[in-house]
Amino acid sequence: MSAIRRVILVGATGNLGPSILKALQASSALETTILTRENSKTAQSPPPNTKVLTADYTSVSSLAAAFAGQDAVVSTIAGAALGDQQALIDAAIQAGVKRFIPSEFGSNVNNDKTAKLAVFGGKIATVDYLKKKEGEITWSSLVNGPFFDWGLKVGFLGIDIPNKRATLLDGGNTPFGTTNLSDIGQSVVGILAHPEETKNRYVFVQSAVTTQNKLLAAAEKAAGEKFAVEQQNTEDLEREGNEKIAKGDLSGFVDLIKRGIWAEGYGGDYSEKLDNEILGVKVLDDAGVEAVVKGVVG
Repeated sequence: MSAIRRVILVGATGNLGPSILKALQASSALETTILTRENSKTAQSPPPNTKVLTADYTSVSSLAAAFAGQDAVVSTIAGAALGDQQALIDAAIQAGVKRFIPSEFGSNVNNDKTAKLAVFGGKIATVDYLKKKEGEITWSSLVNGPFFDWGLKVGFLGIDIPNKRATLLDGGNTPFGTTNLSDIGQSVVGILAHPEETKNRYVFVQSAVTTQNKLLAAAEKAAGEKFAVEQQNTEDLEREGNEKIAKGDLSGFVDLIKRGIWAEGYGGDYSEKLDNEILGVKVLDDAGVEAVVKGVVG
Protein backbone atom coordinates (compact mmCIF):
# COMPACT_ATOMS: atom_id res chain seq x y z
CA MET A 1 0.00 0.00 0.00
CA SER A 2 1.26 3.46 -0.88
CA ALA A 3 2.03 5.89 1.94
CA ILE A 4 -0.77 7.63 3.77
CA ARG A 5 -0.29 11.39 3.95
CA ARG A 6 -3.65 13.19 3.90
CA VAL A 7 -5.93 12.35 6.84
CA ILE A 8 -9.28 13.74 7.85
CA LEU A 9 -10.44 13.52 11.48
CA VAL A 10 -14.18 13.19 11.98
CA GLY A 11 -14.90 14.72 15.38
CA ALA A 12 -12.03 16.57 17.04
CA THR A 13 -13.87 17.34 20.28
CA GLY A 14 -14.88 15.31 23.33
CA ASN A 15 -12.48 13.47 25.62
CA LEU A 16 -10.34 11.88 22.90
CA GLY A 17 -10.58 13.97 19.72
CA PRO A 18 -8.20 16.76 20.80
CA SER A 19 -5.45 14.28 21.72
CA ILE A 20 -5.67 12.55 18.35
CA LEU A 21 -5.70 15.90 16.56
CA LYS A 22 -2.60 17.03 18.46
CA ALA A 23 -0.72 13.85 17.53
CA LEU A 24 -1.74 14.06 13.87
CA GLN A 25 -0.70 17.69 13.62
CA ALA A 26 2.63 16.94 15.31
CA SER A 27 3.51 14.43 12.58
CA SER A 28 5.50 15.98 9.75
CA ALA A 29 4.42 13.09 7.52
CA LEU A 30 0.71 13.96 7.70
CA GLU A 31 -1.58 16.71 6.43
CA THR A 32 -4.59 16.90 8.74
CA THR A 33 -8.11 18.20 8.15
CA ILE A 34 -11.03 18.23 10.58
CA LEU A 35 -14.56 17.33 9.49
CA THR A 36 -17.48 18.65 11.52
CA ARG A 37 -21.23 18.62 11.20
CA GLU A 38 -22.83 21.54 9.46
CA ASN A 39 -23.50 24.41 11.89
CA SER A 40 -21.29 22.88 14.59
CA LYS A 41 -19.43 25.08 17.08
CA THR A 42 -16.11 23.55 16.01
CA ALA A 43 -16.68 24.72 12.45
CA GLN A 44 -17.35 28.23 13.72
CA SER A 45 -14.33 28.30 16.08
CA PRO A 46 -11.70 25.92 14.66
CA PRO A 47 -8.44 25.16 16.49
CA PRO A 48 -5.53 27.41 15.41
CA ASN A 49 -3.85 26.57 12.09
CA THR A 50 -6.38 23.84 11.33
CA LYS A 51 -8.28 23.25 8.10
CA VAL A 52 -11.94 22.51 8.81
CA LEU A 53 -14.56 21.13 6.42
CA THR A 54 -18.26 20.60 7.10
CA ALA A 55 -20.68 17.95 5.85
CA ASP A 56 -24.09 16.45 6.40
CA TYR A 57 -23.24 13.23 8.26
CA THR A 58 -26.41 11.56 6.97
CA SER A 59 -25.54 12.23 3.31
CA VAL A 60 -23.03 9.96 1.58
CA SER A 61 -22.58 12.44 -1.25
CA SER A 62 -21.92 15.31 1.16
CA LEU A 63 -19.39 13.23 3.09
CA ALA A 64 -17.73 11.94 -0.08
CA ALA A 65 -17.19 15.50 -1.26
CA ALA A 66 -15.42 16.28 2.02
CA PHE A 67 -13.34 13.09 1.81
CA ALA A 68 -12.16 13.75 -1.75
CA GLY A 69 -8.37 13.60 -1.97
CA GLN A 70 -7.95 12.11 1.51
CA ASP A 71 -5.91 8.95 2.15
CA ALA A 72 -7.41 8.09 5.54
CA VAL A 73 -10.48 8.81 7.64
CA VAL A 74 -10.26 8.68 11.45
CA SER A 75 -13.62 8.61 13.23
CA THR A 76 -13.97 9.67 16.86
CA ILE A 77 -17.71 10.32 16.84
CA ALA A 78 -19.49 9.77 20.14
CA GLY A 79 -21.38 6.66 21.12
CA ALA A 80 -24.79 8.14 20.38
CA ALA A 81 -23.75 8.73 16.77
CA LEU A 82 -22.05 5.39 16.09
CA GLY A 83 -24.81 4.48 13.66
CA ASP A 84 -23.53 7.23 11.36
CA GLN A 85 -20.36 5.31 10.61
CA GLN A 86 -21.80 3.21 7.77
CA ALA A 87 -22.46 6.41 5.84
CA LEU A 88 -18.91 7.53 6.62
CA ILE A 89 -17.53 4.24 5.28
CA ASP A 90 -19.63 4.35 2.11
CA ALA A 91 -18.50 7.92 1.51
CA ALA A 92 -14.87 7.02 2.11
CA ILE A 93 -15.10 4.23 -0.45
CA GLN A 94 -16.79 6.53 -2.95
CA ALA A 95 -14.01 9.10 -2.45
CA GLY A 96 -11.24 6.53 -2.90
CA VAL A 97 -9.96 6.68 0.70
CA LYS A 98 -7.38 3.99 1.51
CA ARG A 99 -7.81 3.50 5.28
CA PHE A 100 -10.72 3.88 7.71
CA ILE A 101 -10.18 3.92 11.47
CA PRO A 102 -13.59 3.56 13.17
CA SER A 103 -14.58 5.02 16.52
CA GLU A 104 -13.45 2.07 18.64
CA PHE A 105 -10.80 3.28 21.09
CA GLY A 106 -11.85 1.16 24.04
CA SER A 107 -12.58 -2.35 25.26
CA ASN A 108 -11.36 -5.60 23.77
CA VAL A 109 -14.43 -6.44 21.68
CA ASN A 110 -12.30 -9.09 20.00
CA ASN A 111 -13.11 -11.14 23.12
CA ASP A 112 -16.25 -13.26 22.68
CA LYS A 113 -17.67 -12.47 26.13
CA THR A 114 -17.16 -8.74 25.81
CA ALA A 115 -18.57 -8.78 22.27
CA LYS A 116 -21.89 -10.07 23.62
CA LEU A 117 -22.39 -7.06 25.90
CA ALA A 118 -25.12 -4.86 24.45
CA VAL A 119 -23.08 -1.65 24.72
CA PHE A 120 -20.69 -2.77 21.97
CA GLY A 121 -23.25 -3.69 19.31
CA GLY A 122 -22.71 -0.55 17.23
CA LYS A 123 -18.94 -0.87 17.22
CA ILE A 124 -19.02 -4.52 16.24
CA ALA A 125 -21.53 -3.82 13.45
CA THR A 126 -19.20 -1.14 12.08
CA VAL A 127 -16.22 -3.50 11.94
CA ASP A 128 -18.37 -6.23 10.40
CA TYR A 129 -19.39 -3.76 7.70
CA LEU A 130 -15.76 -2.83 7.10
CA LYS A 131 -14.87 -6.51 6.75
CA LYS A 132 -17.51 -6.84 4.03
CA LYS A 133 -15.95 -3.90 2.19
CA GLU A 134 -12.38 -5.22 2.22
CA GLY A 135 -11.05 -4.89 -1.31
CA GLU A 136 -12.68 -1.46 -1.58
CA ILE A 137 -11.10 0.01 1.55
CA THR A 138 -8.81 -1.12 4.39
CA TRP A 139 -9.41 -0.62 8.10
CA SER A 140 -7.72 -0.67 11.51
CA SER A 141 -9.64 -0.77 14.81
CA LEU A 142 -7.73 0.31 17.91
CA VAL A 143 -8.17 -1.49 21.24
CA ASN A 144 -6.65 0.59 24.04
CA GLY A 145 -8.70 -0.25 27.13
CA PRO A 146 -10.06 2.58 29.28
CA PHE A 147 -8.37 5.96 29.06
CA PHE A 148 -5.73 5.96 31.82
CA ASP A 149 -5.09 9.61 32.75
CA TRP A 150 -8.67 10.68 31.97
CA GLY A 151 -10.11 7.69 33.84
CA LEU A 152 -8.15 8.61 36.95
CA LYS A 153 -9.24 12.25 36.78
CA VAL A 154 -12.96 11.49 36.51
CA GLY A 155 -13.04 8.38 38.70
CA PHE A 156 -13.96 5.95 35.90
CA LEU A 157 -11.22 3.51 36.93
CA GLY A 158 -12.89 3.12 40.32
CA ILE A 159 -10.51 5.43 42.20
CA ASP A 160 -12.28 8.65 43.24
CA ILE A 161 -9.26 10.78 44.06
CA PRO A 162 -10.98 14.05 45.13
CA ASN A 163 -13.28 12.24 47.57
CA LYS A 164 -10.69 9.65 48.70
CA ARG A 165 -12.95 6.72 47.86
CA ALA A 166 -12.55 3.56 45.76
CA THR A 167 -14.98 1.08 44.24
CA LEU A 168 -13.20 -2.21 43.56
CA LEU A 169 -14.77 -4.60 41.07
CA ASP A 170 -14.49 -8.37 41.62
CA GLY A 171 -11.89 -7.78 44.33
CA GLY A 172 -9.79 -5.26 42.41
CA ASN A 173 -7.10 -7.75 41.37
CA THR A 174 -8.09 -8.27 37.72
CA PRO A 175 -5.26 -7.07 35.42
CA PHE A 176 -6.39 -4.69 32.70
CA GLY A 177 -4.75 -2.69 29.94
CA THR A 178 -5.18 1.08 30.01
CA THR A 179 -3.82 3.86 27.79
CA ASN A 180 -3.10 7.58 28.23
CA LEU A 181 -4.88 9.90 25.80
CA SER A 182 -1.58 11.06 24.29
CA ASP A 183 -0.56 7.46 23.61
CA ILE A 184 -3.87 6.82 21.83
CA GLY A 185 -3.12 9.79 19.62
CA GLN A 186 0.36 8.41 18.92
CA SER A 187 -1.18 5.03 18.13
CA VAL A 188 -3.34 6.55 15.40
CA VAL A 189 -0.23 8.13 13.89
CA GLY A 190 1.52 4.76 14.17
CA ILE A 191 -1.28 2.97 12.34
CA LEU A 192 -1.12 5.46 9.48
CA ALA A 193 2.69 5.20 9.35
CA HIS A 194 2.52 1.40 9.08
CA PRO A 195 -0.46 0.72 6.79
CA GLU A 196 0.55 -2.81 5.78
CA GLU A 197 1.33 -4.05 9.29
CA THR A 198 -1.98 -2.70 10.66
CA LYS A 199 -4.20 -3.57 7.69
CA ASN A 200 -7.68 -5.07 8.20
CA ARG A 201 -7.34 -6.05 11.85
CA TYR A 202 -7.72 -5.04 15.46
CA VAL A 203 -4.62 -3.23 16.71
CA PHE A 204 -3.75 -3.43 20.42
CA VAL A 205 -2.01 -0.82 22.56
CA GLN A 206 -1.60 0.01 26.24
CA SER A 207 0.35 2.49 28.31
CA ALA A 208 0.26 0.00 31.18
CA VAL A 209 -1.29 -3.16 32.51
CA THR A 210 -2.31 -2.76 36.15
CA THR A 211 -5.06 -3.56 38.67
CA GLN A 212 -7.46 -1.42 40.64
CA ASN A 213 -5.71 -2.41 43.85
CA LYS A 214 -2.36 -1.19 42.49
CA LEU A 215 -3.95 2.09 41.46
CA LEU A 216 -5.55 2.42 44.88
CA ALA A 217 -2.22 1.81 46.61
CA ALA A 218 -0.53 4.38 44.38
CA ALA A 219 -3.29 6.93 45.03
CA GLU A 220 -3.13 6.42 48.81
CA LYS A 221 0.66 6.75 48.71
CA ALA A 222 0.47 9.99 46.72
CA ALA A 223 -2.34 11.42 48.87
CA GLY A 224 -0.77 10.34 52.15
CA GLU A 225 -4.01 8.87 53.47
CA LYS A 226 -6.24 5.82 53.20
CA PHE A 227 -9.32 5.76 50.96
CA ALA A 228 -12.75 4.42 51.88
CA VAL A 229 -13.27 1.19 49.91
CA GLU A 230 -16.47 -0.35 48.52
CA GLN A 231 -16.60 -3.78 46.85
CA GLN A 232 -18.79 -4.48 43.83
CA ASN A 233 -19.46 -7.56 41.69
CA THR A 234 -19.38 -7.15 37.90
CA GLU A 235 -22.00 -9.86 37.42
CA ASP A 236 -24.40 -7.74 39.47
CA LEU A 237 -23.25 -4.69 37.54
CA GLU A 238 -24.12 -6.34 34.22
CA ARG A 239 -27.59 -7.32 35.43
CA GLU A 240 -28.26 -3.84 36.80
CA GLY A 241 -26.94 -2.26 33.61
CA ASN A 242 -29.25 -4.30 31.41
CA GLU A 243 -32.19 -3.43 33.67
CA LYS A 244 -31.37 0.28 33.32
CA ILE A 245 -31.12 0.02 29.54
CA ALA A 246 -34.48 -1.79 29.38
CA LYS A 247 -36.01 1.21 31.16
CA GLY A 248 -34.37 3.68 28.79
CA ASP A 249 -31.61 4.66 31.23
CA LEU A 250 -28.49 4.73 29.05
CA SER A 251 -26.19 4.98 32.07
CA GLY A 252 -26.52 1.21 32.07
CA PHE A 253 -24.09 1.12 29.17
CA VAL A 254 -21.35 2.36 31.53
CA ASP A 255 -22.06 -0.60 33.81
CA LEU A 256 -21.59 -2.98 30.87
CA ILE A 257 -18.33 -1.31 29.84
CA LYS A 258 -16.99 -1.88 33.35
CA ARG A 259 -18.03 -5.53 33.15
CA GLY A 260 -15.99 -5.85 29.95
CA ILE A 261 -12.90 -4.31 31.56
CA TRP A 262 -12.78 -5.93 34.99
CA ALA A 263 -14.57 -9.29 34.78
CA GLU A 264 -12.26 -12.28 34.58
CA GLY A 265 -12.15 -13.83 31.12
CA TYR A 266 -13.45 -10.72 29.32
CA GLY A 267 -10.12 -9.80 27.72
CA GLY A 268 -9.31 -6.72 29.78
CA ASP A 269 -5.70 -7.90 29.88
CA TYR A 270 -4.55 -8.24 26.26
CA SER A 271 -0.82 -7.92 26.99
CA GLU A 272 0.09 -10.86 24.75
CA LYS A 273 -1.34 -9.10 21.67
CA LEU A 274 0.36 -5.71 21.91
CA ASP A 275 1.36 -3.68 18.86
CA ASN A 276 3.15 -1.02 20.93
CA GLU A 277 6.45 -1.41 19.10
CA ILE A 278 4.85 -0.77 15.69
CA LEU A 279 2.85 2.15 17.07
CA GLY A 280 5.74 3.79 18.89
CA VAL A 281 4.24 3.58 22.39
CA LYS A 282 6.27 2.54 25.45
CA VAL A 283 4.75 0.39 28.19
CA LEU A 284 5.07 1.91 31.66
CA ASP A 285 6.53 -0.07 34.55
CA ASP A 286 5.10 0.10 38.08
CA ALA A 287 7.05 3.28 38.79
CA GLY A 288 5.65 4.85 35.64
CA VAL A 289 2.11 3.93 36.67
CA GLU A 290 2.68 5.49 40.08
CA ALA A 291 3.95 8.64 38.40
CA VAL A 292 0.75 8.98 36.36
CA VAL A 293 -1.35 8.51 39.49
CA LYS A 294 0.77 11.02 41.43
CA GLY A 295 0.36 13.51 38.60
CA VAL A 296 -3.44 13.30 38.95
CA VAL A 297 -3.43 13.38 42.76
CA GLY A 298 -1.22 16.50 42.63
